Amino acid sequence: MSNTSSPNTTPATTAAFHTQAMLSFGVSLGAVVVGTVYLPVDGWVKAFLAIAVLYAITSAFTLAKCVRDRQDSLTVVNRVDQARMEKLLAEHDPFRSVA
Repeated sequence: MSNTSSPNTTPATTAAFHTQAMLSFGVSLGAVVVGTVYLPVDGWVKAFLAIAVLYAITSAFTLAKCVRDRQDSLTVVNRVDQARMEKLLAEHDPFRSVA
């Protein structure tokens, strides 16, 4: 069975994209930390904001992982279905007489 007819469904990302994403995350996290430290409020308010930001970040990572895992599972199912269909089409002989 030839796999040349099916396109590669894996999206390619570059090193520059990964670098930009890491720098963006670092800058945004640094900005929130600096803003929280210099905020003119009591320490308990700063602690509450820090915990809230930490919770938002961990929730975002968890959500991204769940979305990625769901997309990966659908991709695997689609590939298996496509392989089954290609096998059926390869084995099908329309000129064979039905006995």
